[in-house]
Amino acid sequence: MKKASILFIALFFGIAINSFSQITTPASKADFFVGKWEITIYGTPNGDSKMVTEFVRKDGKLTGELKDPTDTTKPAIPITSIDEKDGEIEISFSASGYDLTLPLKKEDDDNLKGQLMGMFDAKAKRVK
Repeated sequence: MKKASILFIALFFGIAINSFSQITTPASKADFFVGKWEITIYGTPNGDSKMVTEFVRKDGKLTGELKDPTDTTKPAIPITSIDEKDGEIEISFSASGYDLTLPLKKEDDDNLKGQLMGMFDAKAKRVK
């Protein structure tokens, strides 16, 4: 009987430890946006626009720059600010003399969706 109760307690703790190890920690939630993303903005006056960015966390804040994947000679566009909320991100940058904002919401683990300045649909896909 004593062996059975010890076995039951060991089994219970094994299951409990395994289930706790699968819980997402706040640090990994905060780092969802970190990595390389391909952003496509649809229907701009110059046609669909593609940009690539790599978000990096420095001193607790996201930073990055936007690059044209088709023309590596163009200078990168610096991102002036990035605001994070739970499952949402808002990227601010300047292009063609305009200050622009691009809010994006998480659709799934590898896709984001939003609108540039509330006018042009945008999608972002994680580059693996």
